[in-house]
Amino acid sequence: MKNDQKNFLLFAVLAALVLFGWPYIANHFFPAANPPVTKLEDGKSKPVANPATDPAADTANAIRDRAIVLRETPRVVIDTPAVQGSINLRGGRIDDLVLVKHKETIAKDSPPVRLLSPSGTADAYFAQFGWSGTGITPPPADALWTASGTRLTPQTPVTLTTQSGSQRYLMQISVDSGYMFTIRQSVVNTGAQPVQVATYGLLSRRGAPVDKDTMTIQVGPIYEAGNGVKFDVDYKDIDAAPTTFNTKGGWLGFTDHYWMTALIPDQNVQHGLSLKGGDQRHQADYRSPTLATLAPGQAMTQSARFFAGAKENKLLNAYEEQGVPYFSRSIDWGWFRIVEEPIFTYLDWLFRMVGNFGVAIILLTLTIRGLMFPIAQRQFASMAAMRAIQPKLKVLQERYKDDKPRLQQEMMALYKTEKVNPVAGCLPTLIQIPIFYALYKVLLLTIEMRHQPFVGWIKDLSAPDPATILNLFGYLDFTPPHFLAIGIVPVLLGISMYFQFKLNPAPMDDMQKQVFGLMPWVLMFIMAPFAVGLQVYWITSNLLTIAQQQLLYSRHPALKQAPAK
Repeated sequence: MKNDQKNFLLFAVLAALVLFGWPYIANHFFPAANPPVTKLEDGKSKPVANPATDPAADTANAIRDRAIVLRETPRVVIDTPAVQGSINLRGGRIDDLVLVKHKETIAKDSPPVRLLSPSGTADAYFAQFGWSGTGITPPPADALWTASGTRLTPQTPVTLTTQSGSQRYLMQISVDSGYMFTIRQSVVNTGAQPVQVATYGLLSRRGAPVDKDTMTIQVGPIYEAGNGVKFDVDYKDIDAAPTTFNTKGGWLGFTDHYWMTALIPDQNVQHGLSLKGGDQRHQADYRSPTLATLAPGQAMTQSARFFAGAKENKLLNAYEEQGVPYFSRSIDWGWFRIVEEPIFTYLDWLFRMVGNFGVAIILLTLTIRGLMFPIAQRQFASMAAMRAIQPKLKVLQERYKDDKPRLQQEMMALYKTEKVNPVAGCLPTLIQIPIFYALYKVLLLTIEMRHQPFVGWIKDLSAPDPATILNLFGYLDFTPPHFLAIGIVPVLLGISMYFQFKLNPAPMDDMQKQVFGLMPWVLMFIMAPFAVGLQVYWITSNLLTIAQQQLLYSRHPALKQAPAK
């Protein structure tokens, strides 16, 4: 009896540590897929200041209102089905871009996600392209360009032109219906002497990103230098020392949770790629070697691409097929990619078939449990056999309680004689773990799941349940502590686990009974901060398990009977 009390006290202490400590562990290793933003400042989430130094980069120190800054310079409108914004003719910068298909929050009046912003604003973030070389006079960073048109669309490219010294510079900018810009940089030597010319492109970012960099979500610099996408540097690293490398092709930029910018130079030319930071700026740039010596009257053209948009899986794969190496790997699936991508592909297909992502998750669960049904049958049969030999195991434990090696030998002999595999019952659970983690990563990483509603109050399946019971679903003006922010769906999850455990035969040990009685409610608290979509998956799985147990208990009555003490 004393041992039981001691064991129960130990379990209670561990459960308390889990409940109070889990939020900190989960926030670092398993962050919420899409934490709901309940309050925005001036219609947008407010970033913190931080981007990097380059002669052509942002050098303004005064921070002003974006609307005022945008009105100060002549601009070419960008208008596509996916993005809207403008090109700044002062410097030829792409520095004003919003993603029209994606809103900042689930609110009906939420503004679209802003990705790029001009120099002089708190969150300045822009791309600029230019030239360097010997004997030329490159356009200064604030050169005024002349545009061939007033509107850039997928059907109407725009050419920017300026004269600097004895050279005439042109940038033909085109954009597709997604998020990819193509920049054809040309220079004409109108002088009397030969010159040597090279090109560059840079991304300048001021301010720290709103998204957090975690163990499972890469936020920060990203690059591909010929051997796959690398996430091994962060903003602190490039603040301390530049990261540079030479490669033929490749690409680099900055990634957030769902958004990314990337410079993609000519994939057939050797380039120097660089990531650097400091002075509250971060910069990614490529610089080509000297490409050509231009005699008087000669011209040269070099093409590059610039991606600025959402990390939509289908679109990234399409760009990869168009010659951007490993572009789909900018979604950081990690080492579990072999499971996560098929789960995503099937789930996305189900969603497009039924039109509701919550229903798609339920259908995914039905599919997985259907495939696992034969394994579950063997599991229950094995569990029934194990319970049938419990009295014999009890005798062995009493007989050899002081001789552990001999006890193990006798137990293994008994398993062999009775043709019982003690670990067979764990197999379906072990299979479920990678599937569950893969679904977690899919909900966490893929923008296709962001802001997808289910039913009623569930407006975003990739976020935690917003219907917090303790403050009467928001009617009481206080925010419960993180570990007590339990919504309706987590409670339903706890109830489903409770009934699932109740269907299991009562264990012989009183301590085990107490542990199994508390387990559903401990798991309820643990799962509350996770995406509702995960909880829908688990609830559906529990309900199917209950139905499956009822069926299989009828085939294996011995499993439902508690063994004699």
